[in-house]
Amino acid sequence: MFQNINAHYIQPIRAFHRDARLFLWMTVISGVIFSGWQLFFNIYILASGFSREFLGIVNSLPSLAGLALGIPLGRLSDRIGRKRSLIIGIALSSLAFLGQVTFKQPVVIAVMAGLSGVFTMLVIVSLSPIMMKLSDAGNRTLLFSLNFGLQTIAGAVGNLFAGQLPAGFGALLNVGPASATAYQAALIATIFLGTTALIPLRMMKEPETPQTRTQPEALGEREESSLGRLIFKLAIPNFLIGNGAAILIPYMNVFFKDRFEISDSLLGLLFSLSSLFVGIGSIVGPRLATRLGGKIRTVAFTQFASVIFMLLIGFAPSLWIAGFSFLMRGALMNMSAPLYSAFCMEQTPEQRQGFVSSVLNIAWQIGWSVGPYISGVVQVRYGFAPLFLTTTVLYLMAIAITWLFFRNTERAQASSTVT
Repeated sequence: MFQNINAHYIQPIRAFHRDARLFLWMTVISGVIFSGWQLFFNIYILASGFSREFLGIVNSLPSLAGLALGIPLGRLSDRIGRKRSLIIGIALSSLAFLGQVTFKQPVVIAVMAGLSGVFTMLVIVSLSPIMMKLSDAGNRTLLFSLNFGLQTIAGAVGNLFAGQLPAGFGALLNVGPASATAYQAALIATIFLGTTALIPLRMMKEPETPQTRTQPEALGEREESSLGRLIFKLAIPNFLIGNGAAILIPYMNVFFKDRFEISDSLLGLLFSLSSLFVGIGSIVGPRLATRLGGKIRTVAFTQFASVIFMLLIGFAPSLWIAGFSFLMRGALMNMSAPLYSAFCMEQTPEQRQGFVSSVLNIAWQIGWSVGPYISGVVQVRYGFAPLFLTTTVLYLMAIAITWLFFRNTERAQASSTVT
């Protein structure tokens, strides 16, 4: 057993360059700190006297801004380089986050929320391309999976850490722990701590490769046409899964409360365990990809298995069956995400990886712009059953299309490499 762990995890990790390890430290710091922002920002806005309608606007603006500017930001990342894009994105998004909790004018808060979405998107579209440069064929899948898994696990740890901050700042500032001032201080602290992610990032060197250019290398007309068709094929599964997730996943907590009348403490435990399962599952993903003979096979297998568990969540009569299925669904479905991201980057010329990364993110986010609203209407009129069935159909369509388009791609690439 130890030999397997050593062969499939420890040795590939040791094979990471110093820059890849620094990148993972940046991931851990960002995951811990960003979870604190997610935990308390909504509460701070409401405690400051703003309405829920305003909170909804503020929460929607980052996604809308990132969606609108995703393509230009991807091209910007291709033009100026990945490391520089990450530094700019983290630094300026931190300033935008700070503006949301220091200014009191609604217009300024809304503008800062939009800017935070823009600069966060610049970070997002640069992550997969830089992981390609920091890895090789032997450890690439593990790096993508570790980045995803460590973010999730660090977020769980960050929630425990951030949960103590309002009470601490309340005592220090002589205000109530549930006051807007205490939440504001906690958020400001997490923002400043989050900027320490720039330390390992600044220490990291972006590897030079033969394709690296100050300007993206021009492709021929035939190559551009072929790349366009490839990007379309890569984006379709993301679009379908994003739509399916948007109408159901944000309301899983509501489903468990409505269906099983679960207590808040048990609900919190269930979601904490889910984060842990997702983190562990994503780290197991590379080993499974080796056993199944490729990333696409693993993506199709894990996503299909997750659909079975999702149906059990929606229609199982027992809380324990639904709860266990919830944990397994999250682990299996999210296990496939870093594998598919790595596969997409491997199919893309380096000088277009930022652009392709932005297209994939936009395809996934389109459903989130309208899906949660549609889901709320359906819940009121028909309950959750139609949502589970619709998500199942969308996921199965995505799995079928992924398999149809790419089932032989990795095998063909391996054959061409050997010959």
